[in-house]
Amino acid sequence: MSESNSNDLAQLRTQLTELTELIHTQTQQDNAQKQAFDLLYSELEQYKKDFIFQAEKPLLLDLLLFFDSLSWFKQSLLDQTSSREVLSESFQYLIDEFLELLYRRDVSLQDSPAQFDPKTQRAIQVIPTLNPEQDQAIDKVIKRGFIRAGKVLRPDQVAIHRYQSPDHLKGDANGGTE
Repeated sequence: MSESNSNDLAQLRTQLTELTELIHTQTQQDNAQKQAFDLLYSELEQYKKDFIFQAEKPLLLDLLLFFDSLSWFKQSLLDQTSSREVLSESFQYLIDEFLELLYRRDVSLQDSPAQFDPKTQRAIQVIPTLNPEQDQAIDKVIKRGFIRAGKVLRPDQVAIHRYQSPDHLKGDANGGTE
């Protein structure tokens, strides 16, 4: 074998050794980077769980206090020593306590206007009226509505009066013919 071939072979071995070392170093760096990312993702997942827990905790504690009040009320019913009036007042206390719990979450009962407002109310029952002045007037609120941060969370569910002319009602009485 000639000396130039021998030198070329030696250079190739040196380059091969350098490449092997470079690949080995890069593999170690990749493994270290993967471990760092795995640790980071694990920590982020734990932070997310802790954040959700901390965000829910005040609401859950309020619900537990309300549970205590409900348990107390149930025991009052079982004792049967309270008058109907006292039970009614106690039940109103539970309602007020629940509304307070909602209020702490920026949720409140919405005002119910006397006239139907489709932005804040949903008519679920229509009551015919012959009085045109009663058209769109609220007959009763079936379910109260709630707002949060000035936006309707749940609209009032209401029964409304709807004006129908006497001629229209006669047509209905005759099977829809006039």
